Amino acid sequence: MKIHVKRKVHGLRQRWMANSMSVVAAIMLMVCGLFSASIATYYYNTVQNALIAQAKAAVSFMNRSPLSGYDEYYALAYSYTQNFSDKDKIELQFIDANGKIEVSSYNFTAGISPGTSDITAALAGNLGMYVGSDGHTNEKIIAVSCPLTYDGVSIGAMRYVTSARLVDQQILVNCAVIFGVGMALLVMVYCINMVFIRKIVEPVAEVTEAVQHISSGSYGLQIENTYHEEIGALVDSINEMSSKISQNEKMQREFISSVSHELRTPLTAINGWGETLLGDTSNDPVQLRRGVGIILKESRRLTNMVEELLQFSRMQDGRFTLEVEPVD
Repeated sequence: MKIHVKRKVHGLRQRWMANSMSVVAAIMLMVCGLFSASIATYYYNTVQNALIAQAKAAVSFMNRSPLSGYDEYYALAYSYTQNFSDKDKIELQFIDANGKIEVSSYNFTAGISPGTSDITAALAGNLGMYVGSDGHTNEKIIAVSCPLTYDGVSIGAMRYVTSARLVDQQILVNCAVIFGVGMALLVMVYCINMVFIRKIVEPVAEVTEAVQHISSGSYGLQIENTYHEEIGALVDSINEMSSKISQNEKMQREFISSVSHELRTPLTAINGWGETLLGDTSNDPVQLRRGVGIILKESRRLTNMVEELLQFSRMQDGRFTLEVEPVD
């Protein structure tokens, strides 16, 4: 008898997918997060380095210019801001010693005190950088400030400011691409897991159910072998085991039936002659001797059968050994 076992493995599939996919998703999320953070750091560092290079070049130009007084210095700063070529992307500001914007490429910001950390650092004679919100517009900005000196005295700072909106948009696009790739890889891992479940987990579950049927008494049951490699070999071994168990079960039934028949014959004779002798009131010695002889004969026959059964049991248990030797 051959059967094709179908078993629902939804619970096993859910556990497998939950365990494997959760780990893969966590790793993928961590990797995508690290990539996104690295990209954000790279973009912000690139913008800051570009602003720093421009600021240092402008400060070097201002410090090399021959000026006779602060008025000429202010006029040069005003002319420099008005002719600033990147004013559509970057705002150039000249900060006075009090932290206020004296001149700006965006004229409407003059007179404002930004109050950011980069200005404080520049007024103290150091290069200052700032990434954060503008206190007046609430817009996220990237700012770099370089100290300005005149006759060895700090008179203010040159500040380059740009909006972080385009940078954030570019970072967002790159992060979306990264997470899209991560999702694609996650889908690919999901498909691989589904193929693995279909080729490995489900066949194992089906074979397990068939083995449970065999162990519950369905000896001789044969699993339809549609599998390959190790699982196919396992199914062949289980089918062979089931066939041998069925054959042994059949032999055991035949053996018990044969033994029962063989035991019934002497027991019938013993029982019959016992009843005959008990019912005989004539006390015929000939008949008594005949009956006792038959009972003794059948009893010895039963004893031989019991001995043979014990020897068979020893052979089955491996306790019976044969000593083979040549005879005449």
